[in-house]
Amino acid sequence: MIDRVLFVCHANLCRSPMAEYLARRLLADRPVEVASAGTDAVDDLSMHPYAAEVVAGTGADPTGFRTRRLRREHLTGATLVLTATRRQRSVCATLAPAVLHRTFTLRQFGRLAAAAEPASTPPDDPLRAAVEAAARARGRLQPAAPDADDLRDPIGGTAADFRRCAEEIERSLRPLAALIGTAG
Repeated sequence: MIDRVLFVCHANLCRSPMAEYLARRLLADRPVEVASAGTDAVDDLSMHPYAAEVVAGTGADPTGFRTRRLRREHLTGATLVLTATRRQRSVCATLAPAVLHRTFTLRQFGRLAAAAEPASTPPDDPLRAAVEAAARARGRLQPAAPDADDLRDPIGGTAADFRRCAEEIERSLRPLAALIGTAG
């Protein structure tokens, strides 16, 4: 079974595509598939031009990217679901209740992964082990302020706003990559 990380935002134009491409780069040495979708996306649109500029700045080619609306099967096929906001996390849990235990906001998961204790012996499945370690850390941490879990949407902003959003995404993804690295 292939491990999959699914990023979810509103329209699948900005945050989730940037997260998809940044995660693909950070997890390139791991057997993990990365994808994205939007709770209210219109299928088959191009990435927002500023988001595409950010992605191209990492050396990736965003020209083939197409938006897709979130469907139940996207969620059930994912090992880990990371959303841009609490609202999108709620939509995911409503659409596929069985994925609740492996659905987090991106910023929330970044905090949990940073505080997680890695497995004492290398697991067979590093991504699943990372998800379980982060879930265990949830019980040890004080809850964050609600706004601390939401990744601000840069739509309507400047190219600099998109770069700041991408930097926040990358800061939140680094603990995941590190946790998977210690597990595998």
